[in-house]
Amino acid sequence: MLNLPNILTFIRLLLIPVFVALFYWPTPQSNFWAALVFVIAALTDLLDGYLARKLKQTTKFGAFLDPVADKIIVCVALILIVEYYSVHVQDFFPHINLCVSIPAMIIIAREITVSALREWMAEIGKRNFVAVSSIGKWKTAIQLFAIAWLIWRYNDVIIYSALGMLAVATVLTLWSMIMYLKAGFAHFDE
Repeated sequence: MLNLPNILTFIRLLLIPVFVALFYWPTPQSNFWAALVFVIAALTDLLDGYLARKLKQTTKFGAFLDPVADKIIVCVALILIVEYYSVHVQDFFPHINLCVSIPAMIIIAREITVSALREWMAEIGKRNFVAVSSIGKWKTAIQLFAIAWLIWRYNDVIIYSALGMLAVATVLTLWSMIMYLKAGFAHFDE
């Protein structure tokens, strides 16, 4: 159970409170450090999956814990940026909070829906029908960049670019969810 990929997953979970503390730390550079911790956590996700396959150290526990850790850090980050851009809306354009809140709601709802679908498909022995797709991987990459940049808030170009990426990630989120649901619908009678 305790192998290098699983240790990296545990590290990602342990980085969540560090990330949250840095996000709220009242210093001018705390947003940079919070974004950096978020990026490091995202990179551990790539690394643990790669190492698990490369070293042939995949475990059922790791297969369970890895997506849980991913979803927790993304959902926590989305909640934090929704709060920030809602409180600081006057610093940006009107309704920036909606440009963050609506994608966050869609992304979180998709994560819950697809997780439930995967759990149900695993229960009926059809988990491979809802394996991660290339669209899901693109969605994740774009989403992580957008979130990191919205946390960093270095300048308006970064923020508005991140909003654009978040919009793209939201479209890919809906697209991948529809693909997963279509794959699942074929087995709903089971």
